[in-house]
Amino acid sequence: MLKKAFIFALLFVIAVMLFKSYRFAGPDQHLNEVATRYAEKGPQEVGAANLVTAVIVTYRGLDTLGEVTILFLAASIIGFVLKIRNDESTAYNPKIRKASEILATAATVITPLIFLFGIYVFINGHLTPGGGFQGGAILASALVLMLLANPVKKVNHRIISVVESISGFSFIILGILGLLLASGFLDNTIIGLGDFGELISAGAIPIIYIFIGLKVGSELSGIVSNLQETQKEEI
Repeated sequence: MLKKAFIFALLFVIAVMLFKSYRFAGPDQHLNEVATRYAEKGPQEVGAANLVTAVIVTYRGLDTLGEVTILFLAASIIGFVLKIRNDESTAYNPKIRKASEILATAATVITPLIFLFGIYVFINGHLTPGGGFQGGAILASALVLMLLANPVKKVNHRIISVVESISGFSFIILGILGLLLASGFLDNTIIGLGDFGELISAGAIPIIYIFIGLKVGSELSGIVSNLQETQKEEI
């Protein structure tokens, strides 16, 4: 009884705080100094119609490198832990529940479309909302759907590792080229900015986002495939 009363009181306090936040909070009417600088100079300096992309890929490129590194470490640790558990298991049950005919048929049609949509998202990340992280997550979701439709399907880890290594290495090389040929790490002006708003524009941002998308997609796909191999679902 005391425990339920405490939980109820806690939920009530949280509800009051959320209500006050919703009622009195509002969007900022003015940009701060840094945001104003980005908004006024961003399109001219980096040539990206999507200002968020310009900030993520160029102005705070080192932060993006840190985020990609954290994701890589997380994927590596998960793969390492799951591999140990799988090796220690001696009672692996190969019987896997079959997917329904509807799911299998739908996945055959939808999975390629999801892959294409993920590629579209990170290729157009400098023009529209989206980018490498979002596109990579969409690619991994296509793999999830494919495994749900066919749980016994084996994922080629070698291909995932190759894609992840090449995209990560290329991402670092582009960052260093920014230091050598332009004014900073991941500076997109190492190539021409092109025409504002066009697909081939914003300098190296589309290339950078392609490698980020492939790296994020391969890392998340590696996590998914490791989880799939360690499942022991019975019929």
